[in-house]
Amino acid sequence: MKRVYFLVFILLICSKAYVSAQSHALDYYIQQGIENSPLIKDYYNQVLSNRIDSLKIRAANKFQVAGTSNNLYAPVMRGWGYDDAITNGANISAVVGVSKTIISQHNLQKQYKALDLLNDQLNNTAKLTEQDLKRTITAQYVTAYGDLQELSFSSEIYSLLKKEDSILRKLTENNVYRQTDYLTFIVTLQQQELVIKQADIRFQADLYTLNYLCGISDTMLVKLDSPSIAPADLPEPMNSVFFKQYLIDSLKLVNDRAMNDLNYKPGLNVFADAGYNSSMAYLPYKNFGARIGFGVTVPIYDGKKRKLQNRQFDIAESTRAGYRDFYIRQYDQQIIQLNYQIRSTEELISRISQQIKYSETLIEANLRLIMTGDARITDLVIALNNYMSAKNQLTQNSVSRWQLINQLNYWNR
Repeated sequence: MKRVYFLVFILLICSKAYVSAQSHALDYYIQQGIENSPLIKDYYNQVLSNRIDSLKIRAANKFQVAGTSNNLYAPVMRGWGYDDAITNGANISAVVGVSKTIISQHNLQKQYKALDLLNDQLNNTAKLTEQDLKRTITAQYVTAYGDLQELSFSSEIYSLLKKEDSILRKLTENNVYRQTDYLTFIVTLQQQELVIKQADIRFQADLYTLNYLCGISDTMLVKLDSPSIAPADLPEPMNSVFFKQYLIDSLKLVNDRAMNDLNYKPGLNVFADAGYNSSMAYLPYKNFGARIGFGVTVPIYDGKKRKLQNRQFDIAESTRAGYRDFYIRQYDQQIIQLNYQIRSTEELISRISQQIKYSETLIEANLRLIMTGDARITDLVIALNNYMSAKNQLTQNSVSRWQLINQLNYWNR
């Protein structure tokens, strides 16, 4: 008996701890998860890095200035040494060169376009990652909230049973009920203690997992608010971030094909330098000067490399179109199936709620009759078991409904 009272004391302490614990809503965990996600930060940092790449392209298109110095001395001793006709004996140069590759405006636009499309892809991927993270966090939050609901309900049932325990014990002592009937009740009470302990363990484990997903290191007790999840208005498939990735891929292939074609256009490079360049053979102090020139590159034959590259582009486009068409076909089917499951679950929840009302009425009637000794304890235990079973079904189906809505809302961006 001392062990029972001690356990009751512990359960009361835990119950008060949960009541006084800090309360957190679903939005809090989603916000923490997004803010702490290194993957999302990585995508946005890559966007910032690509903006620098755009400035690097602009810088590379400007005149490039470089200073160079080459100094050579090849002595000939007793007829031994490099041929003076090749080495000139010595060669000293110190010049400043200026060069610029002439790139058409069309070529530059394609390079900038490639970076813009890459940034669009990264931003869209970051949004998709956010959707994945929201779905995962919401699913775990709903699971943990379901555990908390079961823990709260189990504690309420235990309090009810404990209240009736003192009454039944006195009635049994007065021979109103048999000892075996009272022992049946005690077994039910002890089973409820185990149910509370198991529910608490599940809640703590799922809450830890939720904190882990969100990057939260806090281990304090918290009370979870009811998930405010409702079916969202879904955009047309063509306007969603899921479809946008296929559009960006298409634009990238078009731009890559155009850039590949530009590689086969004639190229022009101009250069100039000025400084000192001398073989030290004749009037070296006069060997200061300058020069200017240009170079032209005209592609003639590449072994059909351009044609092969275009075939690869065609294959990539065919693959992209296949994924896009599959997405469009599957999208409508998935939305229809999720909506059907949500409606079916809501109908089941309504029926279970009616059953709970009947079970509550039956328990109240048995409790009144127990006071006068006109009801059997086994009837009360059966009514309580039916009530607990119905409440657990209600919790499970409520959790299932929220999970289905979470899957549906995944497509709302």
